[in-house]
Amino acid sequence: MAKPASRQELKDYTLRQLGAPVLEINVADEQLEDRLDDALQYFNERHFDGVEKMYLKYKITQADIDRGRGRTQQNSVGIVTTYASSSIGTFGWEETSNYIQVPDAVIGIEKVFKIDNRTVSSNLFNVNYQLFLNDIYWFSSTELLNYYITKRYLEDIDWIVNPQRQIRFNKRQDRLYLDMGWDSMVPNQYLIIECYRILDPNDFTKVYNDSFLKMYFTSLVKKQWGQNLIKFQGVKLPGGVELNGRQIYDDAVRELEDIRQRMMSEYETAPFDMIGWYVKSIFHSR
Repeated sequence: MAKPASRQELKDYTLRQLGAPVLEINVADEQLEDRLDDALQYFNERHFDGVEKMYLKYKITQADIDRGRGRTQQNSVGIVTTYASSSIGTFGWEETSNYIQVPDAVIGIEKVFKIDNRTVSSNLFNVNYQLFLNDIYWFSSTELLNYYITKRYLEDIDWIVNPQRQIRFNKRQDRLYLDMGWDSMVPNQYLIIECYRILDPNDFTKVYNDSFLKMYFTSLVKKQWGQNLIKFQGVKLPGGVELNGRQIYDDAVRELEDIRQRMMSEYETAPFDMIGWYVKSIFHSR
């Protein structure tokens, strides 16, 4: 099938690309599964079509707050606060457990939306509400430029007085660390994150038909095929045919190098351009 829509169809497509059924491809099905997992992991972590931008929300529980700020325990003297921590090494260092467990599919977190913005906005005495009530009773009463500058000024005040919480995230831990004062959090409060989540090919079967994934997976299988045949180098088959696993392996290695170079130049989002765009956006918005 030229347009694979499942793991098995992609494996069959790759074997045909390498010569099956005319040639015998000496790769076990278990090895095909391993190489496909490697290809999908590389595709999800590096290709811009391998992830989707998501906004996920999480309801804070009392257990999260207690773990973030520490537990209170009663002893013979009184109440003693004991932080949830673990020792590191033999020098007495400790680390707190101020993290939220995130789904395994999340591989990157851009930011956590501001948890508390009461500095300039709170109920009836909201500054924005008063601005509309007193100054913009009809649209022609004030210039939009003055209104825009005032709004930016209020946002600057809020940004200084109530800065964003510091976060730490590593995709190998599946933990979002929130370095903040957990006393300000209340149960049932929602935490909203802007993140990148991998595309599950079982839900989005078009992933299996991606041109880069098919090309990369084929080269991985070809390398595995050559590696399996290297030990038979120089063996003569009936009819004078000689196995040349080293040639197959070397060709696959060169193909993989070219594919990875194409990934960086064609399929991967350039990090420096993103950083420059981000800095430029900050200066233009200040």
